[in-house]
Amino acid sequence: MSNRLTQIATRTGDDGSTGLGDGTRVPKDHLRVAAMGDVDELNSGLGVLLAEPLPGDVRELLVVIQHELFNLGGELSIPGFELLKADAVLRLDQALAHYNGQLPRLKEFILPAGTRSAALAHVSRTVARRAERALVALAATSPVKEAPRQYLNRLSDLMFVLARVLNRANLDGLGGDDVYWHSERLARSAE
Repeated sequence: MSNRLTQIATRTGDDGSTGLGDGTRVPKDHLRVAAMGDVDELNSGLGVLLAEPLPGDVRELLVVIQHELFNLGGELSIPGFELLKADAVLRLDQALAHYNGQLPRLKEFILPAGTRSAALAHVSRTVARRAERALVALAATSPVKEAPRQYLNRLSDLMFVLARVLNRANLDGLGGDDVYWHSERLARSAE
């Protein structure tokens, strides 16, 4: 990981392969590359969310998460290497407990909607789930450490909780509550 990119357009991938951090080359549709891409997309989605007005503590947490996701991408790029540690999973568990403890208990399903920042958090939640699925698929064929899978699972949960927090933050004058799903079947049974 000591090499720094000095040339972006190397043309070495023109044949449909890409280089991993350990120097090996794999096809661009390799499960490892797919997992790396999903983690990169998740990190980019958090970057878009960070461009929104956010409570300071949420912003600080998301910046830490971006660095941890970069570590996860680095770990995935070097088979057998470990960069994401168990304390990162613990940090997400603590954040989940902290933010979820401030929210009212859910009695209905909610839609991925509300304020722009909450909607962006929901998008990141779904990308985290996809990245987790990609990591599980990779683990079926290659050894993968336990912390990355746990991290993505917790992060998806945390993004759901943060979406609810951001709907209540009312930083753009539109917040207030979750957007609830209206089930026709449930509505008929309540009549």
